[in-house]
Amino acid sequence: MFDPVLKFKIPYSKEVLGMRVTNFLVIIAVLFSFTVMADAGTLEDVKTRGKLNCIVSSGLAGFASPDEKGNWQGFDVDFCRAVAAAVLGSGDKVKFVPTTNKTRFTQLNAGEGDILFRNTTETLSRDADLKLTFLPVNYYDGQGFLIRKSLGVTSATQLAGASVCIQTGTTTELNLADYFRANKMEYEPVNTETNEESIVAYESKRCDVYTTDASALASTRAALKKPSDHVILPEIISKEPLGGAVRHGDDRWADIGKWVVNALIIAEEMGITQKNVKGLAKKSGNNPGMNRFLGTEGSMGEMLGLDKNWAVNAISAVGNYGEIFERHLGPKTPLALERGLNASWKAGGILYAAPIR
Repeated sequence: MFDPVLKFKIPYSKEVLGMRVTNFLVIIAVLFSFTVMADAGTLEDVKTRGKLNCIVSSGLAGFASPDEKGNWQGFDVDFCRAVAAAVLGSGDKVKFVPTTNKTRFTQLNAGEGDILFRNTTETLSRDADLKLTFLPVNYYDGQGFLIRKSLGVTSATQLAGASVCIQTGTTTELNLADYFRANKMEYEPVNTETNEESIVAYESKRCDVYTTDASALASTRAALKKPSDHVILPEIISKEPLGGAVRHGDDRWADIGKWVVNALIIAEEMGITQKNVKGLAKKSGNNPGMNRFLGTEGSMGEMLGLDKNWAVNAISAVGNYGEIFERHLGPKTPLALERGLNASWKAGGILYAAPIR
Protein backbone atom coordinates (compact mmCIF):
# COMPACT_ATOMS: atom_id res chain seq x y z
CA MET A 1 0.00 0.00 0.00
CA PHE A 2 1.31 3.44 -0.95
CA ASP A 3 2.31 5.50 2.07
CA PRO A 4 2.82 9.20 1.10
CA VAL A 5 4.72 9.85 4.30
CA LEU A 6 7.27 7.10 3.60
CA LYS A 7 7.66 8.10 -0.05
CA PHE A 8 8.20 11.82 0.69
CA LYS A 9 11.85 12.80 0.66
CA ILE A 10 13.24 16.05 2.05
CA PRO A 11 15.12 17.69 -0.87
CA TYR A 12 17.63 19.45 1.41
CA SER A 13 20.06 18.27 4.06
CA LYS A 14 19.55 19.27 7.68
CA GLU A 15 22.50 21.64 7.36
CA VAL A 16 20.97 23.46 4.35
CA LEU A 17 17.60 23.67 6.03
CA GLY A 18 19.26 25.03 9.16
CA MET A 19 21.00 27.73 7.14
CA ARG A 20 17.76 28.71 5.41
CA VAL A 21 15.88 28.95 8.70
CA THR A 22 18.71 31.05 10.15
CA ASN A 23 18.67 33.40 7.13
CA PHE A 24 14.91 33.73 7.39
CA LEU A 25 15.13 34.66 11.06
CA VAL A 26 17.84 37.23 10.28
CA ILE A 27 15.60 38.85 7.66
CA ILE A 28 12.70 39.00 10.13
CA ALA A 29 15.00 40.58 12.73
CA VAL A 30 16.23 43.20 10.25
CA LEU A 31 12.69 44.08 9.19
CA PHE A 32 11.66 44.37 12.84
CA SER A 33 14.58 46.67 13.55
CA PHE A 34 13.57 48.90 10.64
CA THR A 35 10.04 49.04 12.06
CA VAL A 36 11.37 50.08 15.48
CA MET A 37 13.56 52.73 13.85
CA ALA A 38 10.61 54.05 11.86
CA ASP A 39 8.50 54.21 15.03
CA ALA A 40 11.22 56.25 16.72
CA GLY A 41 12.00 58.39 13.68
CA THR A 42 11.49 62.13 13.70
CA LEU A 43 9.99 62.32 17.18
CA GLU A 44 13.11 60.87 18.78
CA ASP A 45 15.34 63.06 16.57
CA VAL A 46 13.52 66.19 17.73
CA LYS A 47 13.60 65.15 21.39
CA THR A 48 17.32 64.34 21.21
CA ARG A 49 18.09 67.61 19.45
CA GLY A 50 15.90 69.58 21.83
CA LYS A 51 14.65 71.76 19.01
CA LEU A 52 12.11 71.51 16.18
CA ASN A 53 13.34 72.44 12.70
CA CYS A 54 10.34 74.02 10.98
CA ILE A 55 10.27 74.99 7.30
CA VAL A 56 8.57 78.35 6.66
CA SER A 57 8.42 81.09 4.03
CA SER A 58 11.44 83.29 3.48
CA GLY A 59 9.17 86.21 4.31
CA LEU A 60 5.40 86.67 3.98
CA ALA A 61 3.79 89.26 6.25
CA GLY A 62 1.15 87.76 8.49
CA PHE A 63 2.30 84.20 7.85
CA ALA A 64 6.03 84.01 8.47
CA SER A 65 8.59 86.80 8.74
CA PRO A 66 11.24 87.95 11.22
CA ASP A 67 10.71 91.23 13.07
CA GLU A 68 13.35 93.92 13.46
CA LYS A 69 15.00 91.87 16.22
CA GLY A 70 15.06 88.69 14.15
CA ASN A 71 12.19 87.02 16.03
CA TRP A 72 9.94 85.03 13.73
CA GLN A 73 6.23 85.74 13.87
CA GLY A 74 3.10 84.92 11.89
CA PHE A 75 0.26 82.46 11.38
CA ASP A 76 2.47 79.61 10.09
CA VAL A 77 5.12 80.40 12.70
CA ASP A 78 2.59 79.84 15.49
CA PHE A 79 1.73 76.40 14.12
CA CYS A 80 5.45 75.56 14.28
CA ARG A 81 5.56 76.80 17.87
CA ALA A 82 2.47 74.76 18.78
CA VAL A 83 4.12 71.55 17.58
CA ALA A 84 7.33 72.41 19.45
CA ALA A 85 5.36 73.05 22.63
CA ALA A 86 3.43 69.78 22.33
CA VAL A 87 6.63 67.77 21.79
CA LEU A 88 9.23 69.68 23.80
CA GLY A 89 7.14 71.64 26.29
CA SER A 90 8.05 75.09 24.92
CA GLY A 91 7.05 77.05 21.84
CA ASP A 92 10.46 78.72 21.85
CA LYS A 93 12.32 75.51 21.03
CA VAL A 94 12.12 76.04 17.27
CA LYS A 95 14.65 76.68 14.55
CA PHE A 96 12.93 78.31 11.59
CA VAL A 97 14.19 77.21 8.18
CA PRO A 98 13.24 79.82 5.54
CA THR A 99 12.76 78.42 2.03
CA THR A 100 11.60 79.45 -1.42
CA ASN A 101 8.72 77.84 -3.29
CA LYS A 102 11.23 75.87 -5.34
CA THR A 103 13.30 74.53 -2.45
CA ARG A 104 10.69 73.90 0.30
CA PHE A 105 9.91 70.28 -0.61
CA THR A 106 13.48 69.35 -1.46
CA GLN A 107 14.66 70.65 1.90
CA LEU A 108 11.89 68.83 3.77
CA ASN A 109 12.62 65.52 2.06
CA ALA A 110 16.36 66.02 2.58
CA GLY A 111 15.78 66.21 6.34
CA GLU A 112 16.66 69.91 6.70
CA GLY A 113 13.29 70.39 8.37
CA ASP A 114 11.15 68.13 10.54
CA ILE A 115 7.86 69.67 9.46
CA LEU A 116 6.63 72.31 7.01
CA PHE A 117 4.18 75.13 7.63
CA ARG A 118 4.57 77.37 4.60
CA ASN A 119 1.22 78.44 3.07
CA THR A 120 1.37 75.26 0.99
CA THR A 121 -1.49 73.76 -1.03
CA GLU A 122 -2.24 70.06 -0.72
CA THR A 123 -2.45 68.31 -4.12
CA LEU A 124 -2.44 64.72 -5.34
CA SER A 125 0.96 65.04 -7.05
CA ARG A 126 2.61 66.53 -3.97
CA ASP A 127 1.24 63.67 -1.91
CA ALA A 128 1.83 60.73 -4.27
CA ASP A 129 4.80 61.94 -6.33
CA LEU A 130 6.74 64.18 -3.94
CA LYS A 131 6.03 61.80 -1.04
CA LEU A 132 4.53 64.33 1.37
CA THR A 133 1.99 63.56 4.07
CA PHE A 134 -0.27 66.57 4.53
CA LEU A 135 -1.72 67.62 7.86
CA PRO A 136 -5.29 68.94 8.29
CA VAL A 137 -6.06 72.11 6.35
CA ASN A 138 -5.32 75.17 8.49
CA TYR A 139 -6.34 77.83 5.95
CA TYR A 140 -8.88 77.58 3.13
CA ASP A 141 -7.68 79.90 0.39
CA GLY A 142 -8.06 80.56 -3.32
CA GLN A 143 -6.02 82.25 -6.04
CA GLY A 144 -6.71 85.87 -6.92
CA PHE A 145 -5.25 88.90 -8.70
CA LEU A 146 -3.73 92.17 -7.42
CA ILE A 147 -3.67 95.13 -9.79
CA ARG A 148 -3.15 98.90 -9.76
CA LYS A 149 -6.40 100.87 -9.63
CA SER A 150 -5.06 103.27 -12.26
CA LEU A 151 -5.37 100.55 -14.92
CA GLY A 152 -9.14 100.61 -14.56
CA VAL A 153 -9.53 96.84 -14.51
CA THR A 154 -12.43 95.54 -12.41
CA SER A 155 -12.51 91.87 -13.40
CA ALA A 156 -10.00 89.14 -14.18
CA THR A 157 -11.85 88.57 -17.45
CA GLN A 158 -10.38 91.91 -18.61
CA LEU A 159 -6.75 90.74 -18.28
CA ALA A 160 -6.19 89.58 -21.87
CA GLY A 161 -2.63 90.49 -22.92
CA ALA A 162 -1.58 91.47 -19.40
CA SER A 163 1.87 90.80 -17.98
CA VAL A 164 1.52 88.71 -14.83
CA CYS A 165 4.01 88.27 -11.99
CA ILE A 166 4.00 84.62 -10.98
CA GLN A 167 6.09 82.60 -8.53
CA THR A 168 7.56 79.50 -10.15
CA GLY A 169 7.21 76.06 -8.59
CA THR A 170 3.69 76.76 -7.30
CA THR A 171 0.15 75.59 -7.99
CA THR A 172 -0.49 79.26 -8.80
CA GLU A 173 1.59 78.94 -11.96
CA LEU A 174 -0.54 76.03 -13.22
CA ASN A 175 -3.85 77.61 -12.19
CA LEU A 176 -2.98 80.79 -14.09
CA ALA A 177 -2.31 78.87 -17.30
CA ASP A 178 -5.57 76.93 -16.89
CA TYR A 179 -7.62 80.09 -16.24
CA PHE A 180 -6.33 82.01 -19.24
CA ARG A 181 -6.68 79.00 -21.50
CA ALA A 182 -10.25 78.35 -20.36
CA ASN A 183 -11.12 82.01 -21.01
CA LYS A 184 -9.30 82.09 -24.37
CA MET A 185 -6.93 84.85 -23.29
CA GLU A 186 -3.18 85.31 -23.70
CA TYR A 187 -0.81 86.64 -21.05
CA GLU A 188 2.88 87.36 -20.55
CA PRO A 189 4.39 85.58 -17.52
CA VAL A 190 6.99 87.43 -15.43
CA ASN A 191 8.59 84.68 -13.35
CA THR A 192 9.86 85.22 -9.80
CA GLU A 193 11.04 82.86 -7.07
CA THR A 194 9.90 84.61 -3.89
CA ASN A 195 7.16 86.93 -2.70
CA GLU A 196 9.77 89.63 -2.17
CA GLU A 197 10.88 89.39 -5.82
CA SER A 198 7.25 89.54 -6.91
CA ILE A 199 6.63 92.71 -4.91
CA VAL A 200 9.71 94.38 -6.40
CA ALA A 201 8.69 93.39 -9.93
CA TYR A 202 5.11 94.55 -9.39
CA GLU A 203 6.09 97.87 -7.82
CA SER A 204 8.60 98.59 -10.58
CA LYS A 205 5.82 97.91 -13.13
CA ARG A 206 7.57 94.96 -14.73
CA CYS A 207 4.14 93.34 -14.60
CA ASP A 208 0.58 94.67 -14.71
CA VAL A 209 -0.83 92.21 -12.22
CA TYR A 210 0.38 89.87 -9.50
CA THR A 211 -1.34 86.55 -8.87
CA THR A 212 -1.06 84.18 -5.90
CA ASP A 213 -3.24 82.99 -3.01
CA ALA A 214 -5.69 85.69 -1.92
CA SER A 215 -4.29 85.66 1.62
CA ALA A 216 -0.79 86.31 0.29
CA LEU A 217 -2.15 89.10 -1.93
CA ALA A 218 -3.59 90.76 1.17
CA SER A 219 -0.16 90.46 2.76
CA THR A 220 1.51 91.92 -0.32
CA ARG A 221 -0.98 94.77 -0.64
CA ALA A 222 -0.47 95.72 3.02
CA ALA A 223 3.31 95.92 2.43
CA LEU A 224 3.06 98.29 -0.55
CA LYS A 225 3.88 101.99 -0.12
CA LYS A 226 0.29 103.04 -0.91
CA PRO A 227 -2.00 100.05 -0.38
CA SER A 228 -5.09 102.08 -1.33
CA ASP A 229 -3.71 102.49 -4.87
CA HIS A 230 -4.11 98.75 -5.46
CA VAL A 231 -7.10 96.42 -5.55
CA ILE A 232 -7.63 92.68 -5.33
CA LEU A 233 -10.00 91.63 -8.11
CA PRO A 234 -13.18 89.77 -7.08
CA GLU A 235 -12.51 86.49 -8.93
CA ILE A 236 -11.13 83.51 -7.04
CA ILE A 237 -9.95 81.05 -9.70
CA SER A 238 -8.95 78.00 -7.68
CA LYS A 239 -9.26 76.03 -4.45
CA GLU A 240 -6.13 76.30 -2.29
CA PRO A 241 -6.41 74.18 0.87
CA LEU A 242 -3.28 75.22 2.76
CA GLY A 243 -1.70 73.10 5.45
CA GLY A 244 1.41 71.66 7.01
CA ALA A 245 3.28 68.63 5.71
CA VAL A 246 5.82 66.00 6.77
CA ARG A 247 7.77 63.34 4.89
CA HIS A 248 6.18 60.03 3.96
CA GLY A 249 7.13 57.03 6.07
CA ASP A 250 6.84 58.26 9.65
CA ASP A 251 3.24 57.73 10.71
CA ARG A 252 3.77 58.61 14.36
CA TRP A 253 5.27 61.98 13.47
CA ALA A 254 2.47 62.66 10.99
CA ASP A 255 -0.04 61.80 13.74
CA ILE A 256 1.56 64.34 16.06
CA GLY A 257 1.39 67.11 13.47
CA LYS A 258 -2.19 66.18 12.62
CA TRP A 259 -3.47 66.19 16.18
CA VAL A 260 -1.69 69.41 17.16
CA VAL A 261 -3.50 71.19 14.30
CA ASN A 262 -6.77 69.54 15.35
CA ALA A 263 -6.18 70.57 18.97
CA LEU A 264 -5.84 74.26 18.02
CA ILE A 265 -9.16 74.08 16.17
CA ILE A 266 -10.96 72.11 18.89
CA ALA A 267 -9.73 74.48 21.58
CA GLU A 268 -11.58 77.35 19.92
CA GLU A 269 -14.75 75.24 19.73
CA MET A 270 -14.51 74.47 23.46
CA GLY A 271 -13.67 78.01 24.53
CA ILE A 272 -10.18 76.99 25.68
CA THR A 273 -7.80 79.94 25.33
CA GLN A 274 -4.20 80.80 26.01
CA LYS A 275 -5.35 82.63 29.12
CA ASN A 276 -7.57 79.97 30.71
CA VAL A 277 -6.04 76.66 29.58
CA LYS A 278 -3.73 76.10 32.54
CA GLY A 279 -6.47 76.86 35.04
CA LEU A 280 -8.83 74.44 33.33
CA ALA A 281 -6.16 71.74 33.37
CA LYS A 282 -5.72 71.83 37.15
CA LYS A 283 -8.59 69.41 37.74
CA SER A 284 -11.15 67.30 35.89
CA GLY A 285 -14.46 68.89 35.08
CA ASN A 286 -17.87 67.59 34.02
CA ASN A 287 -17.08 67.59 30.28
CA PRO A 288 -15.39 64.29 29.29
CA GLY A 289 -14.27 65.68 25.92
CA MET A 290 -12.59 68.65 27.56
CA ASN A 291 -11.01 66.37 30.17
CA ARG A 292 -9.46 64.23 27.42
CA PHE A 293 -8.21 67.37 25.69
CA LEU A 294 -6.64 68.73 28.89
CA GLY A 295 -5.06 65.40 29.85
CA THR A 296 -6.99 65.07 33.11
CA GLU A 297 -8.71 61.94 31.79
CA GLY A 298 -7.62 59.14 29.45
CA SER A 299 -4.23 58.58 27.81
CA MET A 300 -4.34 60.61 24.61
CA GLY A 301 -0.82 61.95 24.99
CA GLU A 302 0.61 58.51 25.63
CA MET A 303 -0.93 57.24 22.39
CA LEU A 304 1.01 59.92 20.50
CA GLY A 305 4.23 59.31 22.41
CA LEU A 306 3.84 62.65 24.17
CA ASP A 307 3.24 64.01 27.67
CA LYS A 308 -0.37 64.10 28.88
CA ASN A 309 -0.19 67.92 28.76
CA TRP A 310 0.71 68.05 25.05
CA ALA A 311 -2.44 69.97 24.04
CA VAL A 312 -2.28 72.23 27.10
CA ASN A 313 1.33 73.11 26.23
CA ALA A 314 0.38 73.90 22.62
CA ILE A 315 -2.46 76.24 23.61
CA SER A 316 -0.35 77.83 26.35
CA ALA A 317 2.27 78.68 23.75
CA VAL A 318 0.12 80.21 21.00
CA GLY A 319 -3.57 80.14 21.94
CA ASN A 320 -6.36 78.49 19.96
CA TYR A 321 -6.92 78.75 16.21
CA GLY A 322 -9.11 81.83 16.50
CA GLU A 323 -6.52 83.64 18.62
CA ILE A 324 -3.78 82.81 16.12
CA PHE A 325 -5.91 84.04 13.20
CA GLU A 326 -6.93 87.31 14.87
CA ARG A 327 -3.37 88.02 16.00
CA HIS A 328 -1.78 87.73 12.56
CA LEU A 329 -4.46 87.93 9.86
CA GLY A 330 -7.65 89.37 11.35
CA PRO A 331 -9.46 92.70 10.89
CA LYS A 332 -7.21 94.52 13.38
CA THR A 333 -4.03 93.59 11.47
CA PRO A 334 -2.60 95.19 8.30
CA LEU A 335 -3.98 92.23 6.31
CA ALA A 336 -7.51 92.86 7.64
CA LEU A 337 -8.81 89.43 6.63
CA GLU A 338 -12.23 88.16 7.70
CA ARG A 339 -12.56 84.57 8.87
CA GLY A 340 -14.87 83.59 5.99
CA LEU A 341 -14.48 79.88 5.22
CA ASN A 342 -11.92 79.70 8.03
CA ALA A 343 -14.50 80.37 10.71
CA SER A 344 -15.40 77.45 12.94
CA TRP A 345 -18.21 75.23 11.66
CA LYS A 346 -20.14 76.46 14.69
CA ALA A 347 -19.90 80.02 13.32
CA GLY A 348 -20.81 79.35 9.69
CA GLY A 349 -17.36 78.41 8.38
CA ILE A 350 -16.00 75.04 7.30
CA LEU A 351 -13.18 74.72 9.84
CA TYR A 352 -13.78 71.34 11.43
CA ALA A 353 -11.54 68.96 13.34
CA ALA A 354 -11.78 65.25 14.14
CA PRO A 355 -12.57 64.55 17.81
CA ILE A 356 -9.96 63.76 20.42
CA ARG A 357 -11.32 60.55 21.91
